Amino acid sequence: MKKAAFIIISIVAVAILVSAMGCDSCKPPETTALKPVIYLYPDVPTEVTVKLKYNGILDFTYPAYNDGWHVTAFQDGTLINHADGKEYAYLFWEGHGKTDYDLSRGFVVKGEDTVSFLQDKLSYIGLTPREYNEFIVYWLPLMQNNAYNLITFQGNAYTENAELIITPTPDSMLRVFMAFKPLDAPIEIEEQELSPFSRSGFMVVEWGGCIIR
Repeated sequence: MKKAAFIIISIVAVAILVSAMGCDSCKPPETTALKPVIYLYPDVPTEVTVKLKYNGILDFTYPAYNDGWHVTAFQDGTLINHADGKEYAYLFWEGHGKTDYDLSRGFVVKGEDTVSFLQDKLSYIGLTPREYNEFIVYWLPLMQNNAYNLITFQGNAYTENAELIITPTPDSMLRVFMAFKPLDAPIEIEEQELSPFSRSGFMVVEWGGCIIR
């Protein structure tokens, strides 16, 4: 009888403890969205406003975000920022939050094979050589020395937590966000299916990523 009472008390105590903690261990770990950059390619020089609704805290923006970015965009991607009159190649931001990224499908790639993998996949998805080379230059130093990397390209898990509101509305938009996890050894995982992007009209292209520890 005493043993049964002890078990009941223990269960209640654990339940109270979990409730008090708010089940923090059930929440996704905090991650940093590293260098999402946004390119704007209109058909003709266009006044564009870009607003970001990020489910987290913005750590850095360039040019300064303020109440949004207000720029004149040109066909080659050149941007003139209205706030300071200066020229930029893209819009840049970083932030941190607790986004639950989807790692159920992806690719396991040797660190030494990172360059060829990214060149192939990013080109297939629809980034231009300029865009995927800038992506690779940033991410390669963080990936190539790992034994393996689990690489995934995020969809709604990213876009629903970092919504872009762009005026005028783009005709086509590609948002490439890579979440990767360093591995000591390869693992079995379902390969992710990727879809190519069709560029048309006023185009917006974004790339960024995060490291899952």
